[in-house]
Amino acid sequence: MNLDLHVHRFDWAPEPAAIGPGIADLARRAEALGIRTLSFMDHYFQMDWMAPAEDPMLEGYTALGFVAGVTERLRLRLLVTGVTYRPPGLLAKIVTTLDVLSGGRAELGLGAAWYEREHLGLGVPFPPLAERFERLEEALQICLQMWSDDDGPYEGRHYQLAATLCSPPPVSTPRPRILIGGGGERKTLRLVAQYADACNFFGGPEEVAHKVEVLRRHCQDLGRDPGEIEVTVGFRDLPAGAGVDEVLSAAQALADVGVSTLVAGPVGDQPASWLEETFGPAMDELAGIEARPL
Repeated sequence: MNLDLHVHRFDWAPEPAAIGPGIADLARRAEALGIRTLSFMDHYFQMDWMAPAEDPMLEGYTALGFVAGVTERLRLRLLVTGVTYRPPGLLAKIVTTLDVLSGGRAELGLGAAWYEREHLGLGVPFPPLAERFERLEEALQICLQMWSDDDGPYEGRHYQLAATLCSPPPVSTPRPRILIGGGGERKTLRLVAQYADACNFFGGPEEVAHKVEVLRRHCQDLGRDPGEIEVTVGFRDLPAGAGVDEVLSAAQALADVGVSTLVAGPVGDQPASWLEETFGPAMDELAGIEARPL
């Protein structure tokens, strides 16, 4: 079982000047603990269902570049990039730059975007949901083309690129991994089956088992081996002060339905200490838990 860290809040910092040192400390301690991947959100306002929109929030790819510079092994991604925020050709270039400068540690997390308030607030177009999914699929196709030997044009319904040139190419072989976020059963999981290396779900074992079964059916329809797709799940429901047995029991229940990666989110005003205290004693045994094959 892998353990990833998703940093979705920065209100633990007493002032803006403390955010950078705090993130550097958190990232280094996460890497030392054995965390595989560090992710940020792709939001410009804090999510107003969780905390006030005015709470501090960072631009995700700039923040990942900072983390790349203070770590050596942590993999880096947004969970997940909103397709509406950047033209796909520019997005592929951004992820490629992160990959090259980090020595092949970048991943592309991508989704259809949803937070209308920040779109309206910052003047970012917010198309209807059906169009956002069309754009999501075209963005996936464009990134894959830019990470291939084909640097010719791309002609889609929403995006037209005269040249999909991407030099230097990514360091990752054969390209940066792609994670598609969301659990929509008709569209999102079909896109996962067709394009992605990983998916991300939320919920308990029963809900996740259902999503995995839907994903398996999409893979069957497309002739793809579902075992090629990593299943990651948000790991947010541990009680305060959870011990090793509670961590391992919850992890095993998710592994039994096909989950191979837990994505923890920092809790409290000392996120690095919380991470070490909650997961440090369990890391060796977590690594020994194997997901049920899809």
